[in-house]
Amino acid sequence: MKALSLFTLVIFIFSCSSEENVSLTQLQDKVEVIRDKNGINHIFAQNEADLFFMQGYLAAKDRLFQFEIWKRQATGSLAEILGERELERDRGVRLFKFRGDKETELRHYHPRGVEIVDAFVAGINAYIDEANSNPELLPIEFQMLGIQPQPWTWEVVISRHQGLLENVSDELNISRVVSLIGSDEAKKLYYFHPNEPNLEIDPGIPEELLFKDILAPYKAFRTRVEFLPEDISPEYRGEQKEVKEALAALQEELKTTLEADAFAQGSNNWVLSGKKTASGFPYMANDPHRLQAAPSLRYWVHLSAPGWNVVGGGEPVIPGVSIGHNEHGAWGLTIFSTDNEDLRIYDINPKNPLQYRFKGEWLTMSQIQDTILVKGQSPQIVTHHYTIHGPVTFIDEDLNKAVAVQCAWLEPGSAPYLASLKMDQSQNWDEFRDACTYNNIPAENMVWADKEGNIGWQATGIAPVRRGFSGLVATMGDGRYEWDGYLPIADRPHDYNPESGFIATANQNVAPENYPFPEALGFEWADNFRGERIKEVLSQDKKFTLVEIGALQNDYLSLPARQLLPYLTDLYFENEKVDSLRKALLSWDFNLNPESIEAGIYVMWERILRKKALELAAPDEVRDLIGSIPMTRVIQWVENPEILFSTQAKSQRDQWLTNSFEEAIDALEKKLGANPSNWQYGQKDYKHALIHHPLGRVVNQEWQSKLNVGPLPRGGYSYTPGANAYGDNNTSGASFRILVDTENWERTLGINTPGQSGDPESSFYKNLFSIWAKDEFVSVPFMKKSVESSAHSKRIFEPKKE
Repeated sequence: MKALSLFTLVIFIFSCSSEENVSLTQLQDKVEVIRDKNGINHIFAQNEADLFFMQGYLAAKDRLFQFEIWKRQATGSLAEILGERELERDRGVRLFKFRGDKETELRHYHPRGVEIVDAFVAGINAYIDEANSNPELLPIEFQMLGIQPQPWTWEVVISRHQGLLENVSDELNISRVVSLIGSDEAKKLYYFHPNEPNLEIDPGIPEELLFKDILAPYKAFRTRVEFLPEDISPEYRGEQKEVKEALAALQEELKTTLEADAFAQGSNNWVLSGKKTASGFPYMANDPHRLQAAPSLRYWVHLSAPGWNVVGGGEPVIPGVSIGHNEHGAWGLTIFSTDNEDLRIYDINPKNPLQYRFKGEWLTMSQIQDTILVKGQSPQIVTHHYTIHGPVTFIDEDLNKAVAVQCAWLEPGSAPYLASLKMDQSQNWDEFRDACTYNNIPAENMVWADKEGNIGWQATGIAPVRRGFSGLVATMGDGRYEWDGYLPIADRPHDYNPESGFIATANQNVAPENYPFPEALGFEWADNFRGERIKEVLSQDKKFTLVEIGALQNDYLSLPARQLLPYLTDLYFENEKVDSLRKALLSWDFNLNPESIEAGIYVMWERILRKKALELAAPDEVRDLIGSIPMTRVIQWVENPEILFSTQAKSQRDQWLTNSFEEAIDALEKKLGANPSNWQYGQKDYKHALIHHPLGRVVNQEWQSKLNVGPLPRGGYSYTPGANAYGDNNTSGASFRILVDTENWERTLGINTPGQSGDPESSFYKNLFSIWAKDEFVSVPFMKKSVESSAHSKRIFEPKKE
């Protein structure tokens, strides 16, 4: 038995610390890759080219299916595998394609940007060739779809399709609302700030045009990819009824995310100076909030070579690290709301619909012809049209109008996150801030903390300067509403070593009140509940530990609950059960913890309160366009009912609160049963996390259990720092988190749900999910000896000898 146990132990140690030697033709020197026990690859290369080659190679190896779908989204080639229904998307992608010069584009991000991106792409293609030559290496998704991965080019890396854009869709919706109820009434339903926008629509824009599908190709190229049962081989398909129900549930989840979370989605980051930390050195914390997915949007990696030593997360399809730390400092990001799109309307020549009026002259649209491959059909020839402002999305010969979208992100240097390459090598605040000035898209709050004791913040992003118009409604493209260039990024809001000892951003408006360039600020920001709660905690006169900072990332205290619950105090319900539940809420601590029954009652009440707010405030004809009322507005109406109600305001307000509470209790009884002891917030039938793989709703039960992850109970919602989406499923929020103490890089903590790998057969596919669901972290080693001590495997990659 002892001999057998020793043998088993040896096998276990070997399996956890296996070594492998691999030869690759493209390498110049030996590269050592240590994969730690949590699935993070630590790449130790002897030169820059090998470093980024290996980053591309290993990321593709981990996320090959994700890479393939990303590539097809970026190149407009989904119709080739999914058929005619993706033709409009492919046309939109190609219409909005960046068509600039490679040298100009890639040198923007880094002096050696061409070489870095080429090496990264070469690594991706090396693994694609390897997998195609050895079909057993292909993840199951390729067999399900009957496809093979296709090679990459530099254009895929710089694609703008994932750039967090879409302001122009809001612009069209707002234009429609204004056309129906007027600008003054429209402003009451939104929460525009800090300045007062001009929402007047130019009389040259006919209302009839606004209600046509004038942004179809734009919307198509921005829409998420959805798979249907017919896309996959019959042996993998789920039962028709189950698939239909799953796809319907998906649409409902997306609707909730897009409507209820419209002004709540985002991210958190903050930096603390040493005077507020237990170590006496600055901390950096970041938890970017995006849609939850399997595999995760983010991917951890450690890059080490002469001139490079950085660990952190980014999107796996992009070289470098966008959030993390090097030997000198740590940095993180959140979105800084910026409007970098405008909807342009033109008069067109009745004699020639391809001519449009600009500054008193007829200009001819430029044209580009393209060929799109469509599964089961002949190739489709399409023609793209462009005005002086940008891609043309609609031509209406009946109204003699054309529509185009002006996109700042089609300027060179606007590929998302690639400016991180400069940030990765920054050694101090000045270098980091300079690196920030190359980040056009997405516009972000970049924060920095370094070992020298400094903290800083720089808002980034390409920001058009609009004078005399807001950019929130459609404008004529005749030359009267032109951008006055772009505000230099260095002039965007920033701060350095503030007296408060901390800087925190959570997508709310953080521009100073006296900011000197208001014409380059947007009007749409996240509700400030997350930001105010973070500020409230960090303002305490104490020295924080890293554990306490991690707890703040997962803080579930609801400021809306704290503001709304006092209004239940003087209400009375004849139903004894309902009234007792009201009283129970009055002594609750406002925390949306998974086990809390009070949290379950409150959240349902808040949901119905918001729903009724829309019914009370928005005329019937605009409700679908509005979607939901910002929570800030709802609370303003509760606190100042005369804003919403013209007569007997307080009485009507109380009736609104009462009816909503009674409906909430009724809804909970139908949802969870009559016994309130079963109404805890975090549970499978209420707040939970169930992460679906892209094919996870259309496959059979056996594969659903392998591809999908969860469910597990969750807490929080959109307005808590631990932002876990507004609906029952935690469809959005932080899949990736990082905590850094600059005194000691080995204290770095992080998470990435459900895991590092995108291969359902990998042990790293969902290994981090339960840790994440419990709001916990794993250690992220940095020093070589620390990496080696936490190794799961080691691989030596060497140049292949001819």
